[in-house]
Amino acid sequence: MLVSLNFLKRLFSKVLSKIDSAAKITTHKGKPIWKQILSQGITTLEELEKWLLPNPLLQKVISQFPMFINPYYLSLIETKGDPIYKQCIPDILELDEKGLSDPLNEENLSPVPGLTHRYPDRVLLLVSNRCAVYCRFCNRRRKVGKKNVVTGATIEEGIQYIKKNREIRDVLLSGGDPLLLETRRLGNILFKLREIPHIEIIRIGTRVPCTLPQRITPSLVSVLKKFHPIYVVTHFNHPREITPESAHACNLLANAGIPIACQTVLLKGVNDNLQAMKALMQELLKIRVRPYYLFHTDLVKGTSHFWASIDKGLEIIDGLRGFTSGLCVPHFAVDLPGGGGKVALVRDHIIERTRDYIKIKNYLGKEYIYPI
Repeated sequence: MLVSLNFLKRLFSKVLSKIDSAAKITTHKGKPIWKQILSQGITTLEELEKWLLPNPLLQKVISQFPMFINPYYLSLIETKGDPIYKQCIPDILELDEKGLSDPLNEENLSPVPGLTHRYPDRVLLLVSNRCAVYCRFCNRRRKVGKKNVVTGATIEEGIQYIKKNREIRDVLLSGGDPLLLETRRLGNILFKLREIPHIEIIRIGTRVPCTLPQRITPSLVSVLKKFHPIYVVTHFNHPREITPESAHACNLLANAGIPIACQTVLLKGVNDNLQAMKALMQELLKIRVRPYYLFHTDLVKGTSHFWASIDKGLEIIDGLRGFTSGLCVPHFAVDLPGGGGKVALVRDHIIERTRDYIKIKNYLGKEYIYPI
């Protein structure tokens, strides 16, 4: 059970006593607020026990899969086992051996360390091994929080690979979380990529707008917008993650002309129900974030307790399509094990086909004839 949820929330309020509810103040005593929050992140079982009563067996989990929870995200927990708790608090179920360490076969698709080249015209480049929260379902948990996985040398080698391969037009920066880099360091990486003539699009994969929205500051945004066209692909999984702080962060990005898309992961016990998913998608649009993908959970070792069924994902999409704005309906997709890439999963609404027409079933189950 939670030892003292109210005390935890009071602690966080004290830490951020100089910030208004929209997180418009970005420094306190000369230090960026986001760095103050990160400096108080929880990484050990002993620290966690100040706020919760975890199972002593969790030490084995943490030694295998590192833990980091910043106080902002921790303060969103309301009860033990709620959707926020499950995403960030280690669980002994993570010791289950089902799944794969590298389910997307990234290592075998890496021509140089830290760069994955799966699709012909785009690559994924790791530029950080840190996150504001270490999500317990992470598909890259074999790397995140581990030392020397991402270095200046690996980033430079990746940039040189991109420069030499002219078919690459789109680069996704990932990690870890790229936005936990120092602003100047991130700007330097973006500058080097923008100098490459054949790079058209730069994307940044980040969960910071959700897990540490205080990091999205006017100074950071002023650097990002220098490198248009640049896109932010963020990651919200539950409507309770959308707070005044996260809304303010997304508005800063959107006001700078930076499109924001969301990749949500279908997680058993977190968001595998229509009510939560519909609320999430609608709330995302209100803060100018476009629902993009709903991913079926990757088959990552130690995450089997999060695996929902594909039928559940299809059922949720059926419950969204037609019953809310089309902008609220993401692509339901699976990233195929072994490096097969993303495949959209859809119901077949064509129930009959002849030489002259097709018969189509709509979102209400009614059948219509459409001439070919």
